[in-house]
Amino acid sequence: MKGMIGAALVAGMLLAAPAMAQDRQGIAAGDVLVRLRAITVMPNEKSSGITPAFPNERVAVGNAVMPEIDLTYMATDHIGFELIASTTKHNVSGTGGATGAIGKLASSWVLPPTLTAQYHFDPKGAVRPYVGAGINYSIFWNSSASDELQAAVGTTKVRMSDSFGWAAQVGVDVDISRKMFVNLDVKYIDMHTNARLDTTAIGRQSVHADINPLVFGAGVGVRF
Repeated sequence: MKGMIGAALVAGMLLAAPAMAQDRQGIAAGDVLVRLRAITVMPNEKSSGITPAFPNERVAVGNAVMPEIDLTYMATDHIGFELIASTTKHNVSGTGGATGAIGKLASSWVLPPTLTAQYHFDPKGAVRPYVGAGINYSIFWNSSASDELQAAVGTTKVRMSDSFGWAAQVGVDVDISRKMFVNLDVKYIDMHTNARLDTTAIGRQSVHADINPLVFGAGVGVRF
């Protein structure tokens, strides 16, 4: 009889363990965190001149707002690996001279999948700050010349090169229930591109731009 009671107690504890794990506070090794954020991407661009026609004129890259989803796998209580996925569209404009008078020169979508390793300072707390660092690969796609540029120099094709770079982040998760939390996050992404414009009137023009955006995010997350 005692053996049966003991076996029943052990079986009950095993059955209750998953429920207890889901009901605990904070995060632990093996958890998967899924976050949905609204992000603002704010480039800190620095460009070369537009050569050979406009070597003293620079370009500016506009901000963008988009949703973002990310997944974090907790390898230990403190160490997690986050992969983000979002794509944003940015306008490229001249900043002075002839290109500044044209205004918008081109636009491009950017997909920068970024993988970071994170350190979570207080995984068992209701407020969990973290820092992270990692790498990204920025893909520039669907790049096109603006109507304003093509009116000035004729039909224009635009190509922007992809880039590898590093990334850094700081953020915080704040529990609102046992499984849900709100998130604030800031990333810096090392990003650059070489843009080539093949125009009808003035031939091929090239410009190098270091974009290096700050990405501000706010949203909600769920722990699985």
